[in-house]
Amino acid sequence: MRHYVLLFFLFISGQSLMAQKSFGERSELGFMLGASYYTGELNRMGHFREMSLAGGIIYRYNVNPRFALRSTAYVGQIKGDDANSTNGFFQNRNLNFNSILAEGSFGVEFNYLTYVTGRTFGQRYWLSSYMFAQLAGFYFNPKTEFEGNTYELQPLGTEGQGTALSNEKNYNRFQISMPIGLGFKINLSKKVQFFVEYGIRWTFTDYLDDVSGTYVDPLELAAINGELAAQLSDRSLNPMGNSGRNTGTRRGDGAFNDWYAFFGAGITFKLGQRPKCPMNEQ
Repeated sequence: MRHYVLLFFLFISGQSLMAQKSFGERSELGFMLGASYYTGELNRMGHFREMSLAGGIIYRYNVNPRFALRSTAYVGQIKGDDANSTNGFFQNRNLNFNSILAEGSFGVEFNYLTYVTGRTFGQRYWLSSYMFAQLAGFYFNPKTEFEGNTYELQPLGTEGQGTALSNEKNYNRFQISMPIGLGFKINLSKKVQFFVEYGIRWTFTDYLDDVSGTYVDPLELAAINGELAAQLSDRSLNPMGNSGRNTGTRRGDGAFNDWYAFFGAGITFKLGQRPKCPMNEQ
């Protein structure tokens, strides 16, 4: 439970900061439904592949017609499976994973056109495309299916993380990311706005899928972390090493970190009424 408290800290703190002045007249609150996916060792540059249902909530504070502050909280799933690859190396590696991913973030949004919530068709400033940039905290927990059971991978240290077999520490399942993306929004009425958006997340970890480095000696890994860790570390169909093992050969590509994305459509509701002024009547 403490992980989810940390995840929504940015969302809650963002709302508190933006609620100081003109909360109702400049605020929108709504939800988005869509999909999530990731790119990494078990999905090499396969955008919009291995997608899963995702959704969340969004809050906007419209500073002016071109600029807004925003806070979001999304939950989705990421997954990958070597069995779905067309590359022989990855098929032979034979790894798979899935993970629930929960994210809370705070950032800024820039409208390419002048946009005023509450304006409707036939009036000025009633639609715009936009871009956004945020800072996020997220929680993930990669798991795998093996012999009819599901196992959490991080505690097993499948690449010897946190032991003398590796220079890597055991990765943290709470991480920071930087969401950036594009969207389009339109006023459906004086109170309701519709939007679609796509945002990809730059992360600082290569372990969303629990795969990054090289194979370690399965006998030594079994002695330290247990037989299950050794079995899930190397599930290759045909070992590539001369000794009949993959020890020391490439398991992942640690030169590049993993990414993930959320995208979809949603509706926001204006929380208050903007005071009337000559500009609002144009």
